[in-house]
Amino acid sequence: MKNKGLLFLGILVIVLGVVGLSAVYTVHQTQQAIVLMFGNPKRVATEPGLKFKLPFVENVLYYDKRVLNLDPPVESIILSDQKRILVDAFARYRIEDPLLFFQRVRTEAGVRQRLVSIVNSSLRSVLGNATLASVLSEERDSIMQEIQSTVNQQAGRFGIEIVDVRIGRADFPDQISQAVYGRMKSERDREAAEFRAQGFELSQRIRAGADREATVILAEAKREAEIARGSGEATRTRVLNDAFGRDPDFFHFYRSMQAYEATFTAETTFMVLSPDSEFFDFFNSIRKPTE
Repeated sequence: MKNKGLLFLGILVIVLGVVGLSAVYTVHQTQQAIVLMFGNPKRVATEPGLKFKLPFVENVLYYDKRVLNLDPPVESIILSDQKRILVDAFARYRIEDPLLFFQRVRTEAGVRQRLVSIVNSSLRSVLGNATLASVLSEERDSIMQEIQSTVNQQAGRFGIEIVDVRIGRADFPDQISQAVYGRMKSERDREAAEFRAQGFELSQRIRAGADREATVILAEAKREAEIARGSGEATRTRVLNDAFGRDPDFFHFYRSMQAYEATFTAETTFMVLSPDSEFFDFFNSIRKPTE
């Protein structure tokens, strides 16, 4: 009997432990929970901590309390200026009303499909009234705010709040991108050719001006050189005339020495002259001293 009593007590402790464990649940600070009884929501727990529920009858469904990410697929949109772009957007949302969220979509996977449709529809609606210039300018912030407001109006019925909607990238399709790139390249080539033509014209003007200034400077220098040369020749002639007037014999001697120097400068110079040639007048005029 004593052993049976101990066994019964042990079984009772185990049962009470299982019942006790099934009667409590924990809500993490990053979570919020809904207590369900036979699939029907009974209450919502949003504060973290240890909570109690009816064992085996009630179960708990947890939802994330943090900001969640949504990355819809790339959407092709035609802008108001009839330009087609590929928009890669993303959204951030948070579950604000767990009960409403459970009643409408139940799971995060279910709400993601609906949010993708809502975000893409809002993008087409708002961007369809915008131009490419406004999407790429400072007006982009106001456009994104309008998209976020539109998405929030539709997403509120699911118990969620759209924290942010952003366009990560907006590009042209490949064919349009190639065409735009070709036009941009042609425009840049035209501008480059125009700049080169302007530079060549400017260089020609600078070169012509420099040549003109060089011609003027050279002409002026030649004129001054001719004046200086003429002045020197005049001085030289005057000095020679003065020397000739003072001593004709010495002048004749000096001119003869210059002629001899100019004639016999090279080592290979040969001259065949008669001894009584006028070229040797100076040497013939020298007399040996009498003994």
